[in-house]
Amino acid sequence: MGGAKGGADFDPKGKSDNEIRKFCSAFMRELNKHIGPDTDVPAGDIGVSPREIGWMFGAYRAEKNRWEGVLTGKGGNWGGSLIRPEATGYGLVYYVQHMIEYASGGKESFKGKRVAISGSGNVAQYAALKAIEFGATIVSLSDSKGTIVATDEEGITPELVHIIADMKVKRKQLTELAESAEYKNKLEYVEGVRPWAHVGKVDVALPSATQNEVSGEEASKLIEAGCKFIAEGSNMGCTQEAIDTFEKARKEKKNESIWYAPGKAANAGGVAVSGLEMAQNSQRLSWTAEEVDEKLKAIMEACFKNCLETAKTYVPAAEGAFPSLVAGANIAGFSKVAAAMHDQGDWW
Repeated sequence: MGGAKGGADFDPKGKSDNEIRKFCSAFMRELNKHIGPDTDVPAGDIGVSPREIGWMFGAYRAEKNRWEGVLTGKGGNWGGSLIRPEATGYGLVYYVQHMIEYASGGKESFKGKRVAISGSGNVAQYAALKAIEFGATIVSLSDSKGTIVATDEEGITPELVHIIADMKVKRKQLTELAESAEYKNKLEYVEGVRPWAHVGKVDVALPSATQNEVSGEEASKLIEAGCKFIAEGSNMGCTQEAIDTFEKARKEKKNESIWYAPGKAANAGGVAVSGLEMAQNSQRLSWTAEEVDEKLKAIMEACFKNCLETAKTYVPAAEGAFPSLVAGANIAGFSKVAAAMHDQGDWW
């Protein structure tokens, strides 16, 4: 499995379902020449739901005249894995749970924590639901137009998350929800901003929308708001200035619990379950949701420990400060690739 990111410059906004379907088919008529179950296996990302995966998989089958586990995120009755849609969001929360437990010496969890989340797609939705299951209060979600902030103590409820999920399928904006009679007293909609400077006191921040969605200034605002744990559900969610701000706070121990986890580790649950989907396809088996979820939990625990122990080995932190998870993730990833290159003679 590779770690590449790619896509197309097709914007589905304002397009009909049939226009999107036609694009997916045309895209796959060319892409099929370069992918395969043992070559490269793409997965969905921004703007790509199981519906689009289905259209592309159908086009792949038509071109190749065979069924192969060549895309992940497939439908459950034609090769998909249970827990795959939830995997990135669930995995993100599992990773942060280990951060909280380690930082508190096992005394704390998500229970009672105020969690700010950006985005309102798959990652944000399932991160919110799992965090709520663990006892957290969700204080924000967002879309490309602005942010909704919970104005009551209950926060954003599971019922509200499900309503938002349905709205996303229908390509509606969150502003419609905040302006509705049922929720206008429970939610505040802040147009044209991301959540970080508008959520008040917060314990955990989970950027889960797109890249560069936390600036250096917003990172400082999060620290001022009492945020102790920041983990990326999106790819490269924090700018370099934001990462530097979090890492500086961690090193200086002004607030000893500031701890940042990069997306290459914290959001690995999605690609991990893509791997589990590929394994099921190869075996022509379907595992239960419980089996997949247990494997996901084990993978995220191993991922956290790998980052942690690698950081301890190569980048010792000052006494009382937490190890750098970003350094641990970078070095662990590099070490895997370097060792494989060495073993296979690619370094000559």
